[in-house]
Amino acid sequence: MVDLAPLWISLKLAGVTTLVLLLLGSPLAWVLAQSRGRWKPVVEAITALPLVLPPTVLGFYLLVILSPAAPFGGVWRDVTGSSLTFSFTGLVVASVLYSLPFMVQPLQSAFETLGRGPLEAAASLRAGPWDTFVNVVLPLSLRGYLTATVLTFAHTIGEFGVVLMVGGNIPGRTKVISIAIFEHVETIDYAQAHLLSGGLLVFSFLILLLVYTLNRRFPVHLGRL
Repeated sequence: MVDLAPLWISLKLAGVTTLVLLLLGSPLAWVLAQSRGRWKPVVEAITALPLVLPPTVLGFYLLVILSPAAPFGGVWRDVTGSSLTFSFTGLVVASVLYSLPFMVQPLQSAFETLGRGPLEAAASLRAGPWDTFVNVVLPLSLRGYLTATVLTFAHTIGEFGVVLMVGGNIPGRTKVISIAIFEHVETIDYAQAHLLSGGLLVFSFLILLLVYTLNRRFPVHLGRL
């Protein structure tokens, strides 16, 4: 019988991570798209670092930072009474940092493609910054948001090294589907590994198929990128 707990944890982790990054990545991507300052390349490099940094390296440093023995991890334990390491909350923190470029870069590209025209038109109508973003930027950037959301969700589902370093392999708490597959392979239980891997493959394909179908059928409503 297939243990569906790792799948549920993975879906929950991907959903929470994507939601957090939508809230945090949108303003960061907007600032990067509008900025021309000297600090911009530095912030872009820091944001893109997880793309080139080995997951085990990032996972190791996150494990050190989030540990109760470290200042940040210690303050979290004192305030909440729980540890960030080997917990679902720690997985969320690690996943947010690891998937950050998959949210920020598509959004930044979408914002930069808009140009100054729509923003100047909104300003001429005396629209405030928030009204401009909600009523002009968001509708014209929906395709970018769709791409960023799917990439972030899919990337989080497939995480292995970072979540293993930070969360370990605790059944029902931090054991995600990628770790479950690896465990089945280690124990030569290829039947269970095939079931989980095949299900994840089909799920990933259907998500991508849905995205490409929507982009093809509704290009105007999904933005002009």
